[in-house]
Amino acid sequence: MKRSLSDQLPSVLVATLSAAFGVSLLQITGILAEAISADHVTGGSATVGLLLSIVAVVFIVIAIYVGAIVTANTFSTIIAGRTRTIALLRLIGSSASQQRRSVAREGLVVGVVGAVLGAVIGTLVTVALVAVGESGGLIPTLGYAYLQPVLFLPVVAVVLTTWLASWVGSRRVLQVSPMQATGVAIELTREESSARYGRNVVAIVLFSIGIGFLLLGMLVGLISPVGVLVGVIGGLLSFTGLVLGAHLVMPVALRLTGRMFGSSATARLAAENAVRYPERSSRTTIGLVIGVTLVTMFAVAVQSYQQIIRQAQAAQPEVYQGVDQMLAVTVVVFSVLTGFSALIAAIGMINNLSMSVLQRTRELGLLRALGFTARQVRSMILAESAQLTAAAVLVGLVLGIFYGWAGAQSLLGSIQGSPGLVLPAVPLALLGILVAAAAALTVVASVAPSRRVTRIAPVAALAVE
Repeated sequence: MKRSLSDQLPSVLVATLSAAFGVSLLQITGILAEAISADHVTGGSATVGLLLSIVAVVFIVIAIYVGAIVTANTFSTIIAGRTRTIALLRLIGSSASQQRRSVAREGLVVGVVGAVLGAVIGTLVTVALVAVGESGGLIPTLGYAYLQPVLFLPVVAVVLTTWLASWVGSRRVLQVSPMQATGVAIELTREESSARYGRNVVAIVLFSIGIGFLLLGMLVGLISPVGVLVGVIGGLLSFTGLVLGAHLVMPVALRLTGRMFGSSATARLAAENAVRYPERSSRTTIGLVIGVTLVTMFAVAVQSYQQIIRQAQAAQPEVYQGVDQMLAVTVVVFSVLTGFSALIAAIGMINNLSMSVLQRTRELGLLRALGFTARQVRSMILAESAQLTAAAVLVGLVLGIFYGWAGAQSLLGSIQGSPGLVLPAVPLALLGILVAAAAALTVVASVAPSRRVTRIAPVAALAVE
């Protein structure tokens, strides 16, 4: 099944961004380790060396996991929108196995192109950041090595997950008979999603075990920084459980946020649309949930990190003499990671919301045929997009605050002079900016595609693929 370049751009873009995030994340972490090791105060500390090794492992895992989830989710969204095309090809003689192989090849090509572009872009971003840091005196000039074997991990992860997502994403579509699928794209209803007991049980178990590991990691962190590795396992398990059970979690958040948009006909219809097909809503929002969680996690982690170090420094000033420069460098690095995470959230949100609107051309055409004006349809789309965004931001904030706090606590809870358990340090100004940015991006992501869709005559829209 051949596709034009414009059809491929969303998946290539996300694969590129995921690979760039992973590569740059690992490079920046390695450079930070070199800079701290070269420092005359911190470089000879065995504890600092252990912390750097642990942080490197943590960031490798985060980079691979984020790349896997983001690319898999986006490609699954694209495949879900092609249900009717694939079914029509089967109707005229193409076999299910042929279609699956075609989709898998497409996913592999997209993954390779995106991973290569991402590796180049991520390296260029890192080189630019190091140049700025060296010129500003934030980091020493040491002739850093940018190309390391470990960088292949996020690159390979993006290729494999994009290919696997294309294969898995086509499985349910190709199990539907051609005659059943020639009308509209098939989406599971609330009742059908809730009835998937096996998947629901696995999601709940993973999430519960993950939260348990996170709490255990915080307790272990009071004795040793190895606790953060336990916490990472908990974070991966709990978030995987959330992704698998998103069709159970997101409708609850959507109902809460749906009440914010009034009781007009368009607002009520938007609220009902958001929860009618939980899997569609989950695919649309989970990318933003990941981005908001990452932004919040890094922001809360660095604030909590600073809080713990400052309190330890006040308790034992002789031990922490001269760490201010390295503390500043670490804050800058985490700020860069926060900005990269925000970029992932922004592009993922615009990508998925836009695709969601364009894939519903026939549904929106039916509303026009039933008497809705173009303005009413656009208002409904905007309200629905705002509801999806608000729900994703709400879930992402809760997860990010908890993950960031747990990470800082489990990593630094055992250092000399540590105050033990501390309350999470939440940068309220940054979170306010995050909410405002999400609101602005909602308008950008929904207005343009909704205008494009509503310019099509209702009769023509009903016939659109």
